[in-house]
Amino acid sequence: MAEISPSELQNIISSERKKLDEGRAAIKAAYLEHPITTCLLHDLAALVDAAVIRLWEACDMPVLASLVAVGGYGRAELFPASDVDLLILLPAAPHSGLSSRISTLVGALWDVGLMIGHSVRTTDECLEAATSDITIQTNLLEARLLTGDKTLFEHMQKRYFEQLDPGEFFPAKLIEREQRYQRYDDTPYSVEPNCKESPGGLRDLQLVGWVVRAAGLGHSWRELVRRRLITGNEATDLRSCERFLQHLRIHLHYLAGRPEDRLLFDYQEQLAKSMGIRGNAAKRASENLMQRYYLTAKKLTQLNSILLQNYASEILFPGRELPAIIINDHFQAVREFLDIRDEKTFETSPSALLECFLILAQRPELKGMTARTLRSLWTNRVRINAAFRADPANRAIFIEIIQQKRGIVHAFRRMNQYGILSRYLPPWRKILCQMQHDLFHAYTVDQHTLMVLRNMRRFTMGEHAHEYPLMTRLMLSFDRHWLLYIAVLFHDIAKGRGGDHSVLGMADAKEFCEEHQLAPEDTELIVWLVRHHLSMSLVSQKEDTSDPLVVQHFAHLVGDERRLAALYLLTHADIRGTSTKVWNGWKGKLLEDLFFSSQRLLRGETPEQALRQNDRQDYVRQMLRYHGLIPGIEEQLWKQFDTVYFVRHSSEEIAWHTRMLYHCVETDIPVVKARISDGGEALQVMVYTVDQKDLFARITAFFSRLGFSILDAKVHTTRHGYALDSFILQHAGDEDASYRDSTALIEHELTLVLQNSGEITRPPAGRLSRLVRHFPIIPVVSLRPDEALRHHILNITAADRPGLLFDVAEVLAGW
Repeated sequence: MAEISPSELQNIISSERKKLDEGRAAIKAAYLEHPITTCLLHDLAALVDAAVIRLWEACDMPVLASLVAVGGYGRAELFPASDVDLLILLPAAPHSGLSSRISTLVGALWDVGLMIGHSVRTTDECLEAATSDITIQTNLLEARLLTGDKTLFEHMQKRYFEQLDPGEFFPAKLIEREQRYQRYDDTPYSVEPNCKESPGGLRDLQLVGWVVRAAGLGHSWRELVRRRLITGNEATDLRSCERFLQHLRIHLHYLAGRPEDRLLFDYQEQLAKSMGIRGNAAKRASENLMQRYYLTAKKLTQLNSILLQNYASEILFPGRELPAIIINDHFQAVREFLDIRDEKTFETSPSALLECFLILAQRPELKGMTARTLRSLWTNRVRINAAFRADPANRAIFIEIIQQKRGIVHAFRRMNQYGILSRYLPPWRKILCQMQHDLFHAYTVDQHTLMVLRNMRRFTMGEHAHEYPLMTRLMLSFDRHWLLYIAVLFHDIAKGRGGDHSVLGMADAKEFCEEHQLAPEDTELIVWLVRHHLSMSLVSQKEDTSDPLVVQHFAHLVGDERRLAALYLLTHADIRGTSTKVWNGWKGKLLEDLFFSSQRLLRGETPEQALRQNDRQDYVRQMLRYHGLIPGIEEQLWKQFDTVYFVRHSSEEIAWHTRMLYHCVETDIPVVKARISDGGEALQVMVYTVDQKDLFARITAFFSRLGFSILDAKVHTTRHGYALDSFILQHAGDEDASYRDSTALIEHELTLVLQNSGEITRPPAGRLSRLVRHFPIIPVVSLRPDEALRHHILNITAADRPGLLFDVAEVLAGW
């Protein structure tokens, strides 16, 4: 075989690159003018086919070899920035000369601008690799001959399908799906989902195609309809979901200019506009886009469950009917799945639409519902109307579901997934798949609510008692704790309507309680919790809980211990249900301190007793003795502290300060000490030095330069003119960072900074998160008198960033 010269090959590469660029531009222009996904995907694949075949021929590849497209490219579908997966199929292992030609071919394919994924195998090697790797097995399932020896390719295909066992392939793909779901938090409702890999993404549609193709059941939705594996309406819904996700991925690739499948904040607004989705007074264009995406993913996961269960019966149990176990007049159990006894069960007995979820909660041996039950449930959900909701029997079933000892979270997730919850609770429809573009929530409103419900349920479970000991104790001692689940369902139900959702949600909660004939005192508790579900977190994080008046005001708001326990449980579950990164030990400690001080007040103790002002010093003395300090050695230091110091600092903080400072009450050298917090998730830093101008600004500038975010800061001035400032720090944007190496650095470098009284070195501008960049928060500043009318409280609400507290300190220093 004559080998092509480098210059000739370079000319061919240049020509092919030009053809590809021109072809891609024409295909993009045609798509933007007439956006038809199948045309674009097939046209791009055909364009690449031509280039690949010409280069194969230019490199004079042997006639007995085959060039095969695999994976998505094998389906003759290519997205604008997709990889081109190729198999070079050989009759025997390549010799050195052929290996050189293959290297030249692969290099040429890259040089023309194709992102190539390639493998070089014989038929035996293909079959062996497919046996041990489900990904390779899946890629070969969609193999398509591009050029070369047709006989060799058909021989490989014949042997591949002979050894392919659908009964093994199907469970293996389900395991692969579960692993993929876990990588994406098992939810399609994250704020930046992957439109290809996340649950409800394109990969779920591809999974259906792989499974049915492996079983020989068909190659298109139309064929599945003919086989009665799906209905015509389901095929229409699947095609609609597929088209929307394809449009989304196409626009995303064009916008990013690379193979990007994540719906990042950076792209959401531009994506919406490029797809013709507009905003309005209530929602941004990006929010409308994401709500449509979540609804599509939701529908796709519903249909996916139905299809895969149908295929399981067809593939794993062909022609086999197992005896059903009768449950009641409406339902039976088939292969550990709940099944309707009659196709018209939900038509003739609409109450069964709720009853099925009650049975699943009561019978842990059931894994879910059969495909025909799910299909009938989805079709008949429209029977849940005003008359259905007004039926006392249906209301009783709904309350009974909430009162179950297990399975409640699964029941409500299923009810939400299959459109039952939004039919039974009309206000729920408005929060369905509604995104929350704020600094905290990582899920849609409905999914956040279900996460809070899950957290609340965990407080009742012994296996989680070690994680939430106080929560578990409070929950188990709370009479009729299922009332808290109702408060959870309604706590955010009025979000997105405009106005205070806590106030608006009260009316929905009250109406529900009265319709379901809850006792007046239970209704009052639920409505109160909905109204005040944010109060405890706001007081604990934004007010001075060492101030007796603040705690008294909060205790007066709560009124009694039952409400206090309920609000504490709801607040804890709510914060942990916003995002995996929002909760930390510092917030937990603030809430716990407020809970116990309020509880003592409600039990009749004085504010001083409730805040442990009188016995705190005695307790700290005991701690100091435990650490080996001589009795009385703390007095010289403590006489410089006023009452405010002992009120605002915890016993552990006072003991730490005392151990570090008792021997240097008056010192010319700044004392800087740092330690890792008890949970290991933050740094505690104390600074003790002669008070000086702009001290706070100097310290905060230092922390900003090191990239720390300041969670908490306490500023205190002693009677003899020393500053004792305490800080809690986290690495900005990295809550999991290790702090072990930071303590010595801070102690040494900050001491040097404080000894240098020169001009403050301004920290670099803090880097905003992508969320804040694309969904900016308008800062709000308020100044109001405190409870005693002695001082004023400055409250600033703004997007967090490194250097924020320095900017505030700099402004205050200039006054």
